[in-house]
Amino acid sequence: MNNTQAIYAESRGWLPEPTLRRLPWYLAYVVMLRRDDVEYVSSRGIADAIGVDASQIAKDLSHLGVRGKTRIGYEVAALERELRDFLGFSSGHNAVIAGVGSLGGALIQDRGLQRYGLNIVAGIDTNPNLVGTRAGGIVIFGYESLRELIDEHDITIGIVAVPASQAQETADRLIDAGIRAIWNFTPFRIRVPEGIVITNTSIYSHLAVMYNRLDSQSRTKE
Repeated sequence: MNNTQAIYAESRGWLPEPTLRRLPWYLAYVVMLRRDDVEYVSSRGIADAIGVDASQIAKDLSHLGVRGKTRIGYEVAALERELRDFLGFSSGHNAVIAGVGSLGGALIQDRGLQRYGLNIVAGIDTNPNLVGTRAGGIVIFGYESLRELIDEHDITIGIVAVPASQAQETADRLIDAGIRAIWNFTPFRIRVPEGIVITNTSIYSHLAVMYNRLDSQSRTKE
């Protein structure tokens, strides 16, 4: 089991990635419930809202040590806290973004990431016209400042938003400077050493899946 297949939760053992991917869905829904002053929700109620089997939800939440009360369900406020803590959204994780083009600039501007514990504290870029400027209030540096930035701001996460041709080299430089986790937004499959966490979020891959399913549906209707 590698670090793209499971996440280790201290004292709880390895958590399967499919389970981990569902937990934010539950969190998003209970946040909505809390804002509507709903006090309790059952696994069936969550299931009806997000389309996941109620028994699967109960099993997933058992990984957190959370169990609903008979005929009442889960306390919404408590469940939200447990999910945030378990997912790491309650803790701050400092990040540097490599590549402050259109995508990287948009990520820096997204203040919503802070609500999920991700603090982008600096950007780095090879473009001399960007170095020394700000994007969303965040200063852009050259790569020569990378190691100093990581040490000074206790940065653990590197976000890669460079062209695909530069992805591996950029990841290597981030890791050599002390980064322990890579969030890859390029379509290139980055290779990392053992012990480095990597997550791939390829917009293009998701587009390909969507287009393929649209085409399949069209062919089925013909």
